[in-house]
Amino acid sequence: MQVNYWNKEIETADRAEIEAIQLEKLQHIIKAAFKTPFYSRHFKKLGIKSPRDIKTFEDFRKLPLVSKEDLRRGYPNGFLAGENYDDVVRMHSSSGTTGIPTVIYWNREDLEAATDLVARCLTAAGCTRSDIFQNMMSYGLFTGGLGLHYGAERLGMMVIPIGGGNTIRQINTMRDFGTTTLHITPSYLMHLATAIKEHGIALETLSLKRAIVGAEPHTEETRRKLEEIFNIDCYNCYGLSEMNGPGLAFECVYKNGLHIWEDSYILEIIDPATGELLPDGETGEVVVTCLNRRAMPLMRYRTRDLAHVYTDMCQCGRTHRRLSRIKGRTDDMLIINGVNVFPSQIEEVIMKIPEVGTNYMIHLTKSGAIDRLTVKVEIYSKMFSGDPVELDILKDKISEELRASIYIHPRVQLHEPGILPTFEGKGKRVVDERGEF
Repeated sequence: MQVNYWNKEIETADRAEIEAIQLEKLQHIIKAAFKTPFYSRHFKKLGIKSPRDIKTFEDFRKLPLVSKEDLRRGYPNGFLAGENYDDVVRMHSSSGTTGIPTVIYWNREDLEAATDLVARCLTAAGCTRSDIFQNMMSYGLFTGGLGLHYGAERLGMMVIPIGGGNTIRQINTMRDFGTTTLHITPSYLMHLATAIKEHGIALETLSLKRAIVGAEPHTEETRRKLEEIFNIDCYNCYGLSEMNGPGLAFECVYKNGLHIWEDSYILEIIDPATGELLPDGETGEVVVTCLNRRAMPLMRYRTRDLAHVYTDMCQCGRTHRRLSRIKGRTDDMLIINGVNVFPSQIEEVIMKIPEVGTNYMIHLTKSGAIDRLTVKVEIYSKMFSGDPVELDILKDKISEELRASIYIHPRVQLHEPGILPTFEGKGKRVVDERGEF
């Protein structure tokens, strides 16, 4: 396996060297944080008078955990390090569809560091300057589109900034320009597979080598299905706008966990109920501190994402710890008749079943006091031309395998390809019509 590095000295530094870098950078972040309304207020409460009061990781963990609600309460400038935008060169924002938007700011040095990290991510995933990068993520206020764009350019790849949607144009562009690398959501890549087939294009005539899939959680089973369909490598990436977007953690060519760049972030896994720090190997909530952003310092940010840290070393030689695939979010867990279920558990089961195609939906309703779970899946069209009894057998098989995994017996609906909603961006696969209860 060919392993390339963007900055080998940093990527293979030993633990003591990484922690020394973290503590040194933390001093600069705390210095900037004194200029923000949020942290200056909290530092005063905690008796912190200068960055020198935070010398160790034990000192660091006395700082408050910060939530998305804190960011919203601070909208728009509660976390800005300064009284105006003189030092700021860019802002990004969430959509605000679920409340007040959250905003982040970068100065020139912050942006430079973020771009460099994305180039490191792409190098870890095997990309080189010879690759053609088709960026199928939306641009604008979303950090993922622009973040990967500039990182790919930094690496020297030819970037096609096509953005999301317009599937036919996407396919033609892939074919005409010899695209080797896609940046895309897993939901859209599933849809793309169906669209390419419908247009009679043989996948082997394309030049695809890999896809960078992100912006929504997906299971290992979905990755395998996509890799089998396209005969490419799919690399998982993890980022969130509050932490500079897509450069937070990335898979290397071994695809066995997401390297979180610890020279630029401090990673903690905590018990979401108590806030207690958990050891490597135990699943909990991901908490991250960005060490590369001074225009808007953000420390100990609660992501709500659930994952664990691998305890073994990666074959690639990098020493930065690896984060597991995100297993769900503390706030997307479904409670169905008192049972906790994450949508990813359902996806994991159905994507293992060979007859299941590339699309599904989860539907929740209420019948009196009882919750009803219906899982709708598209299966390959050839199944509908055979014996109807086989459809009933398949339906029972899916239902039983789900029951064995989530302890709930769902109703299963089978559909032909193209019936269920498709997504050109982040998939919204859960429809919950139970209302308030």
